[in-house]
Amino acid sequence: MCHDQHGQIDAFLKPILQRDFIAFLPDRLARYVLSFLDARWLNSSEKVSRTWRRIISHGKLWRRLIERNVQTDPVWKGVVDKRGWRNFLFVSKEKAHTLIFQDLGYPPNLIEQLRNTVDSLEAQHHFYRNLYPKINQDIESLKSNWQNGRHVLSRITCHSEPSRGASFMTLHMLLYSYDDDKIISGLRDHTIKIWQRKDLQCSKTLRGHTGSVLCLQYDDRVIISGSSDTTVRHVNIVLTLVWDVHTGELLHTLMHHVEAVLHLRFQNGMMVTCSKDRSIAVWGMISPREINVRRVLVAHRAAVNVVDFDSKYIVSASGDRTIKVWSTDTCEFVRTMIGHRRGIACLQYHDRLVVSGSSNNTITLWDIEIGACLRVLEGHEQLVRCIRFDSKRIVSGAYDGYVLVIFVFWFVS
Repeated sequence: MCHDQHGQIDAFLKPILQRDFIAFLPDRLARYVLSFLDARWLNSSEKVSRTWRRIISHGKLWRRLIERNVQTDPVWKGVVDKRGWRNFLFVSKEKAHTLIFQDLGYPPNLIEQLRNTVDSLEAQHHFYRNLYPKINQDIESLKSNWQNGRHVLSRITCHSEPSRGASFMTLHMLLYSYDDDKIISGLRDHTIKIWQRKDLQCSKTLRGHTGSVLCLQYDDRVIISGSSDTTVRHVNIVLTLVWDVHTGELLHTLMHHVEAVLHLRFQNGMMVTCSKDRSIAVWGMISPREINVRRVLVAHRAAVNVVDFDSKYIVSASGDRTIKVWSTDTCEFVRTMIGHRRGIACLQYHDRLVVSGSSNNTITLWDIEIGACLRVLEGHEQLVRCIRFDSKRIVSGAYDGYVLVIFVFWFVS
């Protein structure tokens, strides 16, 4: 093929290969293709042409990107909830229009006039396009605080009732639910106190237990608490109580364990409790007033100190130095994970990772699928009492008075 022929082919193909394929697609397909872009490429794509910008703005792709991040990243979810920006997400086009123009200070009559107009689409586009870097800036600031240990220490002055002793027993706060405006604590004086986060003042005191409140969890409907209650009507049965999180009303009393309820977890219509009596109870939660024992799991040789679960596994840890794994669906025993030299006080389970803390002052990482110990971390000088982790860090608290932030990189294939 001669040089002239090469030139002719090049002249023929060049305009075809440089054709704007997005502009030739139906808008629905073009939006779908561009929806896979991250923020950097979405920002660049807006500058390609007016057509690309129109597709991005009318397709609300910045809003969809933010919503996708909120659904998949707990840090994004936390920041959005904390700042109140969730009000602008996961709502209808009409609702978003109203909220955004109200935020811009428009009067009601003008808000209605602008509904379903190009101006409305442009205003929404600018709002979400500007919201993305605001959220990202907050996240970067949060990461920097973790990295450099910057924090603000706040103390709650917690006075127990005089006749019951003045020792603070447990404190529970949903650290990953930033929209919650409360801290809920359980005390040795048999009470549960609800504190407002804004001023750390006690707003409610719940009474119903006859022993120290050792564990609790709450959501947007209920608080469920376990204690060291000793007897009920002269029978050695320990109470687990269900409360209305808004009113503080006692909704239901659960009786099963015969010694102190040491830990509990609930989600998606299921609850798991564990006890000093060495047993684990799996409960079905139809409603706050209808909670029944589904199965009792017995395998530990000492008090069961902590449980966690998801849709696949229930995980329990005990003073017998072992972690046991059970099937969530069938409640059948799966395996035992052995490695701690002393009793296990805390753990968290997520995906296929279990992180546990022990009275031998160590933190252990496990692969739940094969039961293998991945790594043992040291740093505390006394019992590790509480632990949380995400994809970047482990945060642990111990009786030595220290909170350790451990940055980790793990790979489980």
